Amino acid sequence: MGATKAGADRNAAVLAGLRIAVGVLFLIFGQYKVFATQFTLGGGFQFWINRFLEQGAYPFMAPILRDFVLPHGTAIAFLVAYGELAIGLALVLGILVRTASTCGMIYMVALLFSSNYPGPRAAFWQYFGGALDHLVPGLCFAAFALGESAKVLSVPSYLRRRTPASGTR
Repeated sequence: MGATKAGADRNAAVLAGLRIAVGVLFLIFGQYKVFATQFTLGGGFQFWINRFLEQGAYPFMAPILRDFVLPHGTAIAFLVAYGELAIGLALVLGILVRTASTCGMIYMVALLFSSNYPGPRAAFWQYFGGALDHLVPGLCFAAFALGESAKVLSVPSYLRRRTPASGTR
């Protein structure tokens, strides 16, 4: 029984470590978008959307990018920037991890369909091979959303340890 508990604790710590590492990456990517203006106000976001349209958006996604995302580019750029920062903070701190991870999965799927189309005649495996930059974080988000990655190394777990059990004095 002790070995099982030790294994479960190690798995929880490893999953929490992965959660924090992914969170740090999102903090890095979000902070430069929030604290600098090139992405949000300088056309950086629109540059990437146009590049996606030129180089590899899925056919069903191209009209959405062209007819909805680009006309609302500045507002969506702020949503992306602050969204990445919020996901990063939530994962690093272990607060609202399932909510942040669900948002992260949706974001990764949107990026995948916006930028990873291998072409109409591509082999089946190329749909996945060309999308690893969005599939891997998406799968991490799925693990965080479905698992208990905030069980350890999180603000809530720290507060639970510091708060005396109810009814004891």
